[in-house]
Amino acid sequence: MCSQKDMLKTRMPVNPIFNPDGNDDTLHRTIWFGETTNLMQLNDVRYSWAVGLYKQMRQNFWIPEKLDITQDVTDYVNLTPDERRAFDGILSYLTFLDSVQTCNIPHLKSSVTAPEVSLCMAEQISQEGMHNQSYQYMIETIIPTDRRSNVYDFWRTDKVLRDRCKFIAGLYQDYIDHPTSENYFTALVADYLLEGLYFYNGFCFFYNLASRMLMPGSADIFKMINRDELSHVRLYQKMIPEAMQTFTHSKDRIYEMFDNAVRHECLWTNHIVGDNILGITAASTEQYTKYLANTRLRAIGLEPLYDETLKSPYTHLERFSDTKSEGHTKANFFEAQVTSYMMSSGVSGWDEI
Repeated sequence: MCSQKDMLKTRMPVNPIFNPDGNDDTLHRTIWFGETTNLMQLNDVRYSWAVGLYKQMRQNFWIPEKLDITQDVTDYVNLTPDERRAFDGILSYLTFLDSVQTCNIPHLKSSVTAPEVSLCMAEQISQEGMHNQSYQYMIETIIPTDRRSNVYDFWRTDKVLRDRCKFIAGLYQDYIDHPTSENYFTALVADYLLEGLYFYNGFCFFYNLASRMLMPGSADIFKMINRDELSHVRLYQKMIPEAMQTFTHSKDRIYEMFDNAVRHECLWTNHIVGDNILGITAASTEQYTKYLANTRLRAIGLEPLYDETLKSPYTHLERFSDTKSEGHTKANFFEAQVTSYMMSSGVSGWDEI
């Protein structure tokens, strides 16, 4: 058992509101354990990728109520019982994911000492809140009044989903209860898994309906959410390699977290979708989830965990997630590699990503 002294040594520092003795010089700036004044001095930055990413995140701004979901009201009634159950359950699950991030990210952000990276995390918090606004808009507009409470409470009444939520939140709660550097690193990896793995079987479900000319408005909303989530994935693809150089960690632990995430995600998706939805099977869910896990591991410089020849079974759905026209980005839905940004000029040091 660690002594209190040892616990204090490994406790993650929280930035003061203002530290006049800090040093914001670029050469001294680090994502963690820096001596920041905590002022947003962005005229000269160390992590140029962060300012480009922040600008792209800001340019992604959208308003859920501006998207027309009128047809979805009729389509929902005409879905099969299995499709309606999946629609309700996945919507409840995604509501949980964005809700828990809205609560979790501020705790992690409070220890980040590079203002340009902190800025990205602040925008992420804003986007997570807006995603929850989107889910409420869908629930209150599409779903009949007598079913709405069931959707809001699905995570309570469905044991598989309740256990799923408890597992995800537990990794974050461990850091809140014991804010050590080890638990901080674990929470960062857990964030990457949430942003890079947990949303995507749900996205595929909605894109699959749209491919059959069903629920097109819902698919449009999820295309916008998808675009935001890609920027969050990109943020953690930059932060985690830095964290691996900063924090003591075990690669075996990272692989264990990925494997657990894949197993839990397949269990939940097969429970709510299974083989009951045209175009999705338990086999395609497993193949896609493992493929995605391999992709996310490669993106942070680690070897794939599963068969390297695995391909996505859902490439035919990519056209429903292409955000180029609305977001001024070209992002691959499956790999989250943002390849272009609409950049505005006039601010020194913000012209390159």
